[in-house]
Amino acid sequence: MIALFWDIDGTLLTTGRAGVFALEDALDEVFGVRFDLMAEKLPSGLTEHDVAAAVFALAGVDADEEQTDRFIRAYERALPASLPRREGRVLPGVREILEDFASRDDVKSFLLTGNTPAGARAKLAHYGLDGFFDDGAYCIGPEPRAEIARRAVQLAPDADERYVIGDTPHDIEAAKAIGAHAIALATGGFSVDELAAHDPWRVLETLPPPAEFSALLVP
Repeated sequence: MIALFWDIDGTLLTTGRAGVFALEDALDEVFGVRFDLMAEKLPSGLTEHDVAAAVFALAGVDADEEQTDRFIRAYERALPASLPRREGRVLPGVREILEDFASRDDVKSFLLTGNTPAGARAKLAHYGLDGFFDDGAYCIGPEPRAEIARRAVQLAPDADERYVIGDTPHDIEAAKAIGAHAIALATGGFSVDELAAHDPWRVLETLPPPAEFSALLVP
């Protein structure tokens, strides 16, 4: 069995930065701070816990562990109403590949994401991708993505081959942490050359048609 571990943002879909509205609302709810995050550039590939830390630094907020957790929960509550405020989309080739693999017994798709479980559910449901994944490993605290990846392995312990599919160097490093093949996609904030510098197994401009992608899954 082949296990595919998919990142979400920049790999499966783009929200058009709609999540920023939810972050702004969470700042206001928890700290009483209104801050224009849309004018700021947050790094790609962060876990939600790391996103929170970056937001606090930009907004000049000091937050302890309890406040950070409240902020993330507030963000999760605000996210479903924030997603329709920008024109996001499923990225090219994603739905076709997921539909193709859904009909097969030898391939299983899982999530390996820096999103929290609630954040992931909101995004996948909004873009109609929530029925394609057997399970997932998510951000559940202040842990590195490599630790999320190690938890992802437990979802498919008997897999013959594992692939991590993502759009940032963080995804490539997560794949290396579990001995998986990294398929890097230049569909987010990093170019082919920038991703290639981190030595992934494959770098693609975008996802190819299902048959061509399936043919790649033989080391």
